[in-house]
Amino acid sequence: MTRIAPALPLTFALTVALATASCTTTTPDVAEPADGPLRIEGTITAIDLQPWSYDGNATVQVEADGRGEVQVQLPARWNLCKAPPVDVQSLAVGMRVQAVGAASGDGGLVVCGDAAHRLQPVQ
Repeated sequence: MTRIAPALPLTFALTVALATASCTTTTPDVAEPADGPLRIEGTITAIDLQPWSYDGNATVQVEADGRGEVQVQLPARWNLCKAPPVDVQSLAVGMRVQAVGAASGDGGLVVCGDAAHRLQPVQ
């Protein structure tokens, strides 16, 4: 007959505790304000226009002040947006920008749905 080692219940409890702790999030939440669009200011860390080649949203990664990385999405079909087109040729990695848009479900924002939405260099 086999005997269960006395340390087995403790080992199981520690495993569950470790698994639970590893599932917690440490990234800041970016919530959509109740009174309007999400506004951020920060530094561009990456620009990816490749998705536009297959009708997807281009992305501009911004290290936002007090929020960490925020993905700013620029729709491929600007003619369907209320926002004026973003001059992506004037943007560069390392540049300070301001973005105004609608919060997306993944902690980013989309520049499109309102005439006040924008992504532009900070003067």
